[in-house]
Amino acid sequence: MKDFTEGNVSKLIFNFSVPLLLGNVFQSLYSIIDSIIVGRYLGPQALAAVGASYPIIFFIIALVIGIGSGGSIVIAQYFGAKQYDKVKKTADTINIFLLVAGFVVAVSGIFLAKPILRLILLPEELLDDAALFLKIYLGGMIAFFGFNGVISTLRGVGDSKTPLFFLIISTIANIFLDILFIGVFHWGIAGAAWATLLAQLGAFVSAVIYINRTHKIFRFAIKGIKFDREIFRHCMKIGLPSGVQQTFVALGMTAVMGIVNTFGTNVIAAYSTASRIDSLAMMPAMNFSIALSTFVGQNVARGNMDRIRKGLTSTLGMSMVITVIVSLVIIFFGHSMMRMFTTSDEVVRIGGEYLTVVSAFYWMFTIMFVVNGLLRGAGATMVPMLTTLISLWAVRVPAAYLLTKAIGEDGIWWSIPIGWVVGMIGAFAYYKTGKWKGKTVFHRSGIGQSEEAMRGEVEI
Repeated sequence: MKDFTEGNVSKLIFNFSVPLLLGNVFQSLYSIIDSIIVGRYLGPQALAAVGASYPIIFFIIALVIGIGSGGSIVIAQYFGAKQYDKVKKTADTINIFLLVAGFVVAVSGIFLAKPILRLILLPEELLDDAALFLKIYLGGMIAFFGFNGVISTLRGVGDSKTPLFFLIISTIANIFLDILFIGVFHWGIAGAAWATLLAQLGAFVSAVIYINRTHKIFRFAIKGIKFDREIFRHCMKIGLPSGVQQTFVALGMTAVMGIVNTFGTNVIAAYSTASRIDSLAMMPAMNFSIALSTFVGQNVARGNMDRIRKGLTSTLGMSMVITVIVSLVIIFFGHSMMRMFTTSDEVVRIGGEYLTVVSAFYWMFTIMFVVNGLLRGAGATMVPMLTTLISLWAVRVPAAYLLTKAIGEDGIWWSIPIGWVVGMIGAFAYYKTGKWKGKTVFHRSGIGQSEEAMRGEVEI
């Protein structure tokens, strides 16, 4: 556990971000490894089927994960205020919610997989494979949500190293199982889904055993676990806007996927593959944002507004340096990265064009995400939700549709940075108003300052 209310700001955020970044990189490797092995062993059609499933998976789990992230911020605020009994109650409440939600999502996903894939105009030749992958993958949502509940609790109290350990082990297991099920047992696309499901289940069980043996403040156990309605209300107040945001982001991705699907199998495979590389490239900004949210969550609970300002400045500086490096790597080596997934020259060409366009604008994404991280940590989650929805639904989706009419599939690539610039401006404009100050979801009971004092203390 880490107390962010004292010590060197840059060092604390960096040391927390690195394990967090590595952990999420390994978590992203689930889908990347699936895509590489499927593309190499089973070909472009199977690669397209797997890739088309991921926006659907994101859509189905987005709301639940958003609410779970709200629990992590509430834990950070209670931990910063040293209200450890509330930390335990919040962890219990979120775990109950995530496990129940995991069961509901698993059952619903199994029955709705094929109708949803038809809704986004997936070509008929990809439908059966994509539906099979989706049903098996979603069947493991209880383990997926349970594991995310454990790591969200650990991150809320400042521990980003332990989740990294379990993610590394589960990623290695996923690689082994992918090769075994696809390359040796010849289970086809189902093998990729089963490999991910079993690796996630192993990570969840291992994390529960660890947390029960080492942590005194909170433990994961069926006996004695209690659901606190008031705490869940606090988690919903912070997490629901993020969950709604992520749901509409997922719907937007699904809408864009519907546009992509009209261009055929090669474009579907290229877009899906390049998106895997793209998501990995954006990971540093996303994880510095998560680190800043935890940092702000603890410090806002104690009224340390000047420390929050320093945290934002440091986080922007560190994340922008990494973003520039990543952008240059993608620009110069994007085509080579595509070749890891497929031997199809046409898929490589199309995916390389996507990466060349989008990577030049990662800096916009970085600023947008880091500033939104501060706002979420302070409890002001409504504005990030609104700016994200506007940038996606009012800008990116219409731009993708209109530009494809004029310049073909390249219009999809250009719609992405067009949406980012609107989101970046919206997030930064709200931040400058200072209205996000004093948005904590609980009364500090004498700890820190009043909300009125916080609003007027430091103009950042």
